[in-house]
Amino acid sequence: MIPSYPEEFSYRPPFILADRFTNWPAYIGSIPEYLLPTVILVIFNYYKKQKETAILLEKKRTSELNALKNQLNPHFLFNTLNNLYVLSLKKSDKAPEVIAKLSEILDYLLYQCNSNYVSLKHEISLLHNYIDLEEVRYGNRVKVSFNKEISNDAKIAPLLLLTFLENAFKHGVTQEINVASIEIYIKGDAQNIEFRIVNTRPANSENNQDANREAIGLKNVKKQLDLLYPNSYKLDIDNKPKMYSVNLKITSNAL
Repeated sequence: MIPSYPEEFSYRPPFILADRFTNWPAYIGSIPEYLLPTVILVIFNYYKKQKETAILLEKKRTSELNALKNQLNPHFLFNTLNNLYVLSLKKSDKAPEVIAKLSEILDYLLYQCNSNYVSLKHEISLLHNYIDLEEVRYGNRVKVSFNKEISNDAKIAPLLLLTFLENAFKHGVTQEINVASIEIYIKGDAQNIEFRIVNTRPANSENNQDANREAIGLKNVKKQLDLLYPNSYKLDIDNKPKMYSVNLKITSNAL
């Protein structure tokens, strides 16, 4: 009995094995069909690895930023507590004010600056509280002028400016036997921030240990700037015998 096949098979050429092996157009035509799943898998793995790398880099950056934020000079806290102790012994009316200022600073450090950016107005409040506590310590030995032009939507990395203020008091007031001067200017909006601080320096030069501490503080600030404002800031420091100034500008690309 002769087998019968569907009619459409009658139009097909006979099966020849040699022709199948030498039919290059057929091979080329089948390449997309076989390679497409492989290409999709490679692309998927690539983006998966890219995402994992980005997550690891973000965790590393967050850890570095948290470490930098935790480097508030402990001497400031000890000095403030000592001043508070002395004021309490004298039953001074300034003691409650010092407690309130210190409480606001600690609350800000512990609970309000956990994100990468905070309101510039809140950061300025921190600077004012710091200045008020240092003025209790130094009294008439220091004069501070603070000028600012701030919009409500201005934001900045937390604790970024505090290091510059700490250095101004530590290196401009601590060893000064006359009246020291600190001038601060801040201008900021949603697109740009400009910060300038200038402090007088005592006639006697600072020792190497203080210079090393200052260098470490500035190094930490530059790390924080590099992490949060890459290629979007300009920091100029002018270190003169009788004057020390810092100028920081953050461009709109980073805000």
